[in-house]
Amino acid sequence: MTSGILVLVLVLVGGMALRMPIGFSMLVSGIAYLIVKQQDIGLVAEQVGNGLYNSYVLLAVPLFVFAANIMNAGTVSERIFDFCRILVGRMRGGLAQVDILVSVVFSGMSGSAIADAAGPGLVTIRQMLKKPEYSRGFAGAVVVASATLGPIIPPSIPMVIYAMVSGASVGALFLGGVVPGFLMAGLMMAVVHFIAVKRNMPREAKIPLKEWPAIIYRGALPLSMPIVLLGGIYSGAFTPTEAAAVAAFHALILAGVVYRALTWRTFWGVIMESTRGSAVITMILAGSFILNYAFTAEGVPQAMAQWVDSMHFSKIGFLLMVNLMFLVLGCFLDVSVLLLVFVPMLLPAAKLLGVDLVHFGVLVVLNMMIGLIHPPFGMLLFVTKALTGIPIGEMMKEGWPFLLMLLLLLLAMTLFPQIVLWLPQTMGYGGK
Repeated sequence: MTSGILVLVLVLVGGMALRMPIGFSMLVSGIAYLIVKQQDIGLVAEQVGNGLYNSYVLLAVPLFVFAANIMNAGTVSERIFDFCRILVGRMRGGLAQVDILVSVVFSGMSGSAIADAAGPGLVTIRQMLKKPEYSRGFAGAVVVASATLGPIIPPSIPMVIYAMVSGASVGALFLGGVVPGFLMAGLMMAVVHFIAVKRNMPREAKIPLKEWPAIIYRGALPLSMPIVLLGGIYSGAFTPTEAAAVAAFHALILAGVVYRALTWRTFWGVIMESTRGSAVITMILAGSFILNYAFTAEGVPQAMAQWVDSMHFSKIGFLLMVNLMFLVLGCFLDVSVLLLVFVPMLLPAAKLLGVDLVHFGVLVVLNMMIGLIHPPFGMLLFVTKALTGIPIGEMMKEGWPFLLMLLLLLLAMTLFPQIVLWLPQTMGYGGK
């Protein structure tokens, strides 16, 4: 390790230890590297400016953030919840099953796990806690687990960022998440059913048939968004980046004009919240560009590729190592940091071994979603605790079956790439 990289790592870790925002820590550590290497500090502005200017696909990130916040501020979550009650409410543990199905639908609109937990998840937790058969820990665990569907089922903010880093097709990545996403949802529903039968959890009251048309009508327009987005992308009507603008506009028209659920004050709050969320991501992006410059200048990605080659890893062995690495890092570091700092270091090795970049990307994103829900620092656990007051220990105690299920699915996707690649290849994707 050179003196420049050593200083960079020490400053980065020191900043994080002092609770400095991660984006600032990355920028400061990058500046420290340039000082030690006696390079022009103006390189920071150059790398950040060029990185942001040349990444058109990144425009999708703030737009998807805005769309998710609009839907959470309006009545979209409640409308989807009522619609899903018709479909699965009569199953054992009906409210938990409804939450999973709501997450599937909401995933096709937001692309964010945090937005899923903060919007539909909050609605279903409140409903579950009204009934004594649902413990606080179980309600929180279901919501935390189902929120991981957000970035797997397209559209997906992490996949957009991965596409920017790797050069992989956004459209192919979105398609690659469809089958794993629905497998995740099906397995979660099976886990809920097993627990619900064991604990004799209630079925939801039957909704009179005469009320169905009104509920379906209320939920029809929100349900149209995934169809519009994916249909537009794969028909060629608009690009994935433009799809994010369509999603934001669609959500704004629904919540503001059709449902009249947005006041000017609420709308201003949505703008401010979206600006803050986008600014955090942008600062991390800015820091990542200078860090990636440092790592590339020091030959870290090439050294990683050479090390993997010297270890004679097979594709499966390499992917298992990557899984282990991201499962550990995922519970300590932000998803954006993992995507923007660690993935670029691993890409040369992945390419050297002939790992398909779409398969690799979906695996990486699923790893990061699992990191959001496992202790000690799973971000979704903390978000849900902040919103509901449910202790993290109670959610962890009830959440281990969902965590085990996700780990088994991750292993299956690692060993059988066609789980990810079948749909993209069927739709014409043929590259690595």
